[in-house]
Amino acid sequence: MKIGKGTRLILLGVALVVIDQIIKVLVKTNMELGEQIMLIGQWCRLCFVENEGMAFGMAFGGKVGKLILSLIRVVLSGALIWWIHSLLKKDKVPTGVLVGLTLITAGAIGNLVDCMFYGLVWDYAPFMFGKVVDMFYFPIIRTAEKVIFFSPVFNFADSCVTIGAFYLVLFQWKFFSSDSKDGGSSKTADSSKA
Repeated sequence: MKIGKGTRLILLGVALVVIDQIIKVLVKTNMELGEQIMLIGQWCRLCFVENEGMAFGMAFGGKVGKLILSLIRVVLSGALIWWIHSLLKKDKVPTGVLVGLTLITAGAIGNLVDCMFYGLVWDYAPFMFGKVVDMFYFPIIRTAEKVIFFSPVFNFADSCVTIGAFYLVLFQWKFFSSDSKDGGSSKTADSSKA
């Protein structure tokens, strides 16, 4: 039985979200908040932190801001899923574009799960007000006083978003250029005129 491209993307997205959640639950249930485990010297560590859900642990307008941020995530995740679904119906959409968008979507959903359910599961906040669990810490360049590069603590979902975005920008930019906004059909039409 042949598995369609859409099914493969769903399986990829689900697998990434499951991996993200397994890592977060293992960290949350086996480490104390603020605890660090050295993996490779001083520059590669597991460091259990929680944040309100914005990049680099930033907060956004208290409880109202947190609710708005969570709702925006729901809308953006839905929009990304719809976009991928609509691209699957078109001819000549590169598989790399679909995979890159799936990585971004899976990462967004992974962090959304934390915001929506972690407060309820661990009984510290209502629905949509949970905190995002972060754990990967790579203070690669540092002085005795501070980390110069790379100070953010991040998670697997953040990595999915970052890798997906960089991949699309570096390798799939032609698809998103003005010449191919229709998913590549304009190039096909132009070549048929020649």
